[in-house]
Amino acid sequence: MDSILKKATREVVMALLFWLPSDRRVRIERWLRGREETRRLDRADVAVVSFGKSGRTWLRVMISRYYQLLYSIPEGVLLGFENYHRRNPDIPKIFFTHDNYIKDYTGEFDSKASFYGKKVVLLVRNPKDIAVSQYFQWQHRMRPAKKKLNNYPPHGAEVPAYDFVMDKNVGLPGIIDYLNLWARETDRVENLLIIRYEDMRKDPGAVLSRVMEFINDTPATGDAVEGAVEYSSVENMRKLEEKSVFWLAGSRMKPGKKGDLNTYKVRKAKVGGYKDYFDEEEIAQIDEFVAKELSPDFGYDAPPTEPDQAANG
Repeated sequence: MDSILKKATREVVMALLFWLPSDRRVRIERWLRGREETRRLDRADVAVVSFGKSGRTWLRVMISRYYQLLYSIPEGVLLGFENYHRRNPDIPKIFFTHDNYIKDYTGEFDSKASFYGKKVVLLVRNPKDIAVSQYFQWQHRMRPAKKKLNNYPPHGAEVPAYDFVMDKNVGLPGIIDYLNLWARETDRVENLLIIRYEDMRKDPGAVLSRVMEFINDTPATGDAVEGAVEYSSVENMRKLEEKSVFWLAGSRMKPGKKGDLNTYKVRKAKVGGYKDYFDEEEIAQIDEFVAKELSPDFGYDAPPTEPDQAANG
């Protein structure tokens, strides 16, 4: 309810500012969103941070299911900041963020100072796969207003996949800048757990156990971990999406068009899947760019390999 009220208030403010130039309205809306996120971060017990399309929804569903099994929370209620905490104070307030507006409010464009004193789970993914997943998000799921707010190509534009992936604003350069800044700042975050999407693919139970132990400061419950991993398999996640099980979470867990896999939140779920969309020359240019620009701190200097385990992407 709190988030709905804040969103409604922001939309009213923006409606009253219709007369301003478009770029000014964008800056104001980003500032308002940043203020909301900063205030929520200040109140949170734990922050889960990731660039968009890094597997956050998959992790969120696993964490949700873990707590559902332990505390008898209804299946259709997806974890959202403090809704679980209100049901049971033993569950911490967990703030999920892509960390893309906070800087517009705080001015911290070259640091992660707002996170220094927080308990943070940082979820990372190979930027090549992020960029392709973002391309399909932009094509099939992103609202026109969100495209404008985040400087994506305009709604209805025809942009080849390679041009999108190499775009300085929404493609690999921006993703790499985001990851590199976090790599530079990790030592300053007092309580940080870094997990990789690719490791969740290989052994989701082991990664979820680490996350729950980190969040709760207690050993993870094995049965709840096992149940959460089974529940969040790619096959079941797609079924849940088709049935709109998490309808309370809005459009984030609904397909754009049933039957069209490219419009699903849970799409191909493939490590190294970026190669499916480019020719050999384009792949070589993408690989060369990432090898040159990306910090090696997260372990993405070697070509990705496809594990047997399927999961959310």
